[in-house]
Amino acid sequence: MKHLVLLLSILLFNTFTSFASDIQISGIITDENGEAIPGVMIFEKGNSAHGTTTNFNGEYHFIVDEEAVVVIRYMGYQTEEILAKDVPQSFKLTQEAQQLDAIEIVGTRSQNRTVTETPVAIDVINLENVTAATGQLDMNQLLQYVAPSFNAQRQSGADGSDHVDPATLRGLGPDQTLVLINGKRRHQSSLVNLVGTRGRGNTGTDLNAIPMAAIERIEILRDGASAQYGSDAIAGVINIVLKKNTDGVAVNVGTGVTSEGDGESANVDVNYGTELGKGGFINLTGQYQHRGRTNRMPEEETFRNYIGDALSTGFGGFVNAGLPLSENTEAYVFGGASVRHGESYAWTREADDDRNVPEIYPNGFDPNIISDIADYSVSAGVKTNIKDWKVDFNNTFGYNEFKYSVDQTLNASLGANSPTSFYSGKHYLSQNVTGVDVSKYFDGFLNGLNIAFGSEFRIDTYGIGAGEEASYKNYSDGSVPGGAQGFPGFRPENEVNAQRTNIALYLDIETDITDKWMIAVAGRYENYSDFGGTLNGKIASRYEFSKAFAVRGAVSTGFRAPSLAQKHYSSIFTDVVGGVTMEKVIAPNDSELAKALGMPELKQEKAFNASLGFTANLLDGLSLTVDGYYVAIDDRIVLTGAFEDTDPEIGDELKELDVSAAQFFTNALDTRTLGLDVVLAYSFDIDAHNFTTSIAGNINRMELGDITTNEKLTGKEDIYFGEREQMFLLASAPNHKFNYTINHSYKKLATMIRLNQFSSVELMDWDGEIDYYAGRLTTDIAITYSFNPKLRWTIGGNNIFNVYPTKQDPLSTETAGYWDPVQMGFNGAYFYTKFGINF
Repeated sequence: MKHLVLLLSILLFNTFTSFASDIQISGIITDENGEAIPGVMIFEKGNSAHGTTTNFNGEYHFIVDEEAVVVIRYMGYQTEEILAKDVPQSFKLTQEAQQLDAIEIVGTRSQNRTVTETPVAIDVINLENVTAATGQLDMNQLLQYVAPSFNAQRQSGADGSDHVDPATLRGLGPDQTLVLINGKRRHQSSLVNLVGTRGRGNTGTDLNAIPMAAIERIEILRDGASAQYGSDAIAGVINIVLKKNTDGVAVNVGTGVTSEGDGESANVDVNYGTELGKGGFINLTGQYQHRGRTNRMPEEETFRNYIGDALSTGFGGFVNAGLPLSENTEAYVFGGASVRHGESYAWTREADDDRNVPEIYPNGFDPNIISDIADYSVSAGVKTNIKDWKVDFNNTFGYNEFKYSVDQTLNASLGANSPTSFYSGKHYLSQNVTGVDVSKYFDGFLNGLNIAFGSEFRIDTYGIGAGEEASYKNYSDGSVPGGAQGFPGFRPENEVNAQRTNIALYLDIETDITDKWMIAVAGRYENYSDFGGTLNGKIASRYEFSKAFAVRGAVSTGFRAPSLAQKHYSSIFTDVVGGVTMEKVIAPNDSELAKALGMPELKQEKAFNASLGFTANLLDGLSLTVDGYYVAIDDRIVLTGAFEDTDPEIGDELKELDVSAAQFFTNALDTRTLGLDVVLAYSFDIDAHNFTTSIAGNINRMELGDITTNEKLTGKEDIYFGEREQMFLLASAPNHKFNYTINHSYKKLATMIRLNQFSSVELMDWDGEIDYYAGRLTTDIAITYSFNPKLRWTIGGNNIFNVYPTKQDPLSTETAGYWDPVQMGFNGAYFYTKFGINF
């Protein structure tokens, strides 16, 4: 098998394999005690796709330009940079545990533990390595293809959700995964997913607001962590670690297009790092991104003229800096800002539609919904060491805002005098967290003890601002629809500026009972000003039978407080149900309308997590991790189905509001999720060829409990959270996803081939029929050629065989197209090229 892979590579790429200035470097890497370290990354600086890793015996070898700088990196140890021709045969890495800025790994607060020694499953994704060999422009889509338990579906015709993909971990909700930057809580988006989306009724974090060029690595903790990090960590934690390098300027320029000639993309990012003062650093990143529309309108007549990705253009910048104030104290700051302009077409209004004014649009029209998204954050703090107690005092502020407008539209109640563009209002969110974290490692207790404790005080704000009057008002007697078609504006009665506070205390203890057995215990108490307190705990353990095999597991309780958006969001919006356009109202949980239906107040979601798995180094260069998990969530918050104006309980109130249907946020049901994560990796060398292969997969099954209604709505479970809504929720947890990847490097050439296996999905359409989407296999390929240590060129393609999901009846799908949003998307093949330049 090895020789077959080698032969294919030589046949495909033999024109690039002879360079006079190349040398072969080889050796063994050990720790300070002389023990071999497997999995150490050794790569060419500025081109992490060109490199290798040490095998189980700590050995490595690969071909590199003799003038190139070689980087030797392993988490928990100091990174080394050496000129290729000066690399020694034997090299010892130095641990960073005693450094003030020691590497901290999500999932453990002990700085004396590496990622392979944690008692829970953690994926570490090197962004420079991944982005060098893939064509994805945004973070959600990139993680979709490199992290098996991460799922994101790009939406179409779903208002603001067209610009922030609802993303899930282990099939749970977008708001059940906590995002950190450099270990500090990241604010969520102000967007609530409402129309035609997975994660319906949830808020999430806008990962695309963070330039990928600013990121060194992403750590994904695939385990419940509410007891360690707080609310939102039911499914796990994504920790984004920013770059700290000080080695000059790196520029990446790329472009791409789909096989249909649309969806054109352009990306330019610049990263600059330099020393700051004595021993400090500053790293700056700027980014421009553009993604054009795609259109996959069916051949037959349907309800929309445009079905596909929205247009998106954005600019962003980030900074990460640290400055020693003394031998034991360092000040740091990181944060950034981004603005993004998006445009997406709403459903078509035909020429004879009562929502059209023929004098303005004699052929009908396609409302263009415009979203202008602003996002900024800043985190600043001081780290110090007081008698070996590490203290980190920090304040982090974040803000996210969506402003909506709509053009190519009208307000039919104004007749021929109607404007064709409107400002429809905004929603916004802010978060300020002040915290202190304290930890100390005691090497005299058993085989080592780490104690960490701390506190956080958080202030959350959520608001809605009204649009201009003509965007929402009906100026007729009610016989003609009012408001801006496509996106009626927020009304004055929707306006809100809600705030709450939260205080948290935590204690985290890890101890090595022996040199093979460790135990970690964590507890966290949080108290919210608007619904009270909660106490959660976690216990985790790892036992190492040998260097080649270890078992690990954890049990924990978790929680997620209802977001301010879920408590206070309200709007009247346009929805299209099976081709019929209607206005729907989303009423706050504490509104008079909700009270009329007996809706109870929102309460926290409660969770129980259990995981058990093992890590194994089966052969030289072959590693396997298997982790099973069980997640039980009670009182899950959802957005109900629509109660229509014909309903005897609510019909009169709806008619008074001039809307056809109403929905509410409520704790509707319990869910149970059982799954398995598997990662198999194999690295080997044949002569000067280095190969790294991997199979990463997630198998997942969610079961839904009984729908819990109130006494007044008993018997209306099919409206409260009916089968169609239930199938949307289940589709957020696909049965499986597998990625099969082969990376090959030889001298200045690196190649990547990846197969993506997506499971089948079942959804219910507007006619009550089951739409079955069969499993699909897509293929990605990338070729990177390094002209020299400072210049590389990549060409590649995603889904190169142009595979599409199973076709459905476009008259009854959520999108009014052949396909609903599913894992693999429905844009077909995408081809790209890009250059990386280092100065």
